[in-house]
Amino acid sequence: MSAETVSRQPAPVFKRILLKLSGEALMGDTAFGIDAGVVQRVAEEIREVHHLGVEVAIVIGGGNIFRGLSARAQRMDRVAADHMGMLATIINSIALQDALEQLGVVTRVLSAIEMRAVAEPYIRRRAIRHLEKGRVVLLAAGTGNPYFTTDSAAALRAMEVKAEVLLKATRVDGVFTADPHEDPSATKIDSIRYLEVLERGLKVMDTTAISLCMDNSLPIIVFNLTERGNIKRVVTGEKIGSIVRA
Repeated sequence: MSAETVSRQPAPVFKRILLKLSGEALMGDTAFGIDAGVVQRVAEEIREVHHLGVEVAIVIGGGNIFRGLSARAQRMDRVAADHMGMLATIINSIALQDALEQLGVVTRVLSAIEMRAVAEPYIRRRAIRHLEKGRVVLLAAGTGNPYFTTDSAAALRAMEVKAEVLLKATRVDGVFTADPHEDPSATKIDSIRYLEVLERGLKVMDTTAISLCMDNSLPIIVFNLTERGNIKRVVTGEKIGSIVRA
């Protein structure tokens, strides 16, 4: 890549981000599991952002492999179901790690549940050090505790590693007044306060995650992952999606 090409690259507005991906985002058009093509596309977009000099931490859900909510509805013990969900996030993290490393991006998977054969144990200072060294860090297994979602884990980890923003990648264009897939009259909200999200019961992230971000003034940008290039657009300051802030 020539110096002239590099100079034309848009400058990022964030130095360190935490990207929250839903497990469902990795399914593509399949009913469950991992779509290799989708994982490859997401990895390519993350590489583009990483090449801008942005430090990237990632939290991935596990809903494409195991849904704790569905298991609990079938009378499975909540703690057992949540532990299975945490293991699903490790599978997704390893899949994305593999795709990134095939693109030449150095990564580390850090797990809140110790599994040393496949991931490093999550230690906050180690995670920060990896980011400082230019490695993409995948933070797996949620918080390591049942009763906490990966949304809550993303908010917690974002604050622990001192991310400047939490990027919530979804299948819709931002925050809406209602679920746009169920209510065609739902309208997009470009900017909204944390407290208003909680008061109106909007399904941005779970209430614990929103409260954590509100208490620590961590902005959340919600955007559509299915449109190629959106991660880079958000990181370089384009006004897409919705922002949740004070």
